[in-house]
Amino acid sequence: MRSLPILSRWVQPAQPEECCRSMGTEPVVPTRRKRSERGSALIEMALICPWFLFLFVGVVDMGFFTYSLIAVENAARVGAAYTSGNPLVAADTANACIKVRKELAMLPGVAGVAGCSNSTLTVTAASVTGPDSQPATSVSVTYQSAGLIPIPGLLTGRLNFTRNVQMRVKP
Repeated sequence: MRSLPILSRWVQPAQPEECCRSMGTEPVVPTRRKRSERGSALIEMALICPWFLFLFVGVVDMGFFTYSLIAVENAARVGAAYTSGNPLVAADTANACIKVRKELAMLPGVAGVAGCSNSTLTVTAASVTGPDSQPATSVSVTYQSAGLIPIPGLLTGRLNFTRNVQMRVKP
């Protein structure tokens, strides 16, 4: 038997079980857990939490390394774009280094670097002949990442990211 609206009041059936049976379902009766099952959810959570933490730390660490890789690629492109602007600056490592350092300023360990020939950051620019036999420039950027979270057996130290970009020199 269902509730029927009568002048803004609801008439309830005499027994709630009648309502459920008429809809084809059985009423849900709360049950108590056995004494031996109490606390099992807490133990399961205590066993699974370290794995979730390890997974979360790994995702954050990989995100940091991916960000570093993309930043090094973009910095190499910026350096190559600068050196390809004029044949006179095709091998200008010093100014390409300044452009690359500005691009990598957000990465750890780069802000305090004065030059571009140390262990954290290395930038080289060279004048080369491109694949179409035209003058080109090649810029290589190497960045040694800071170890965010050491994971024994997987990521124990620093990673080196090296990207090389070659662009045609504009006449």
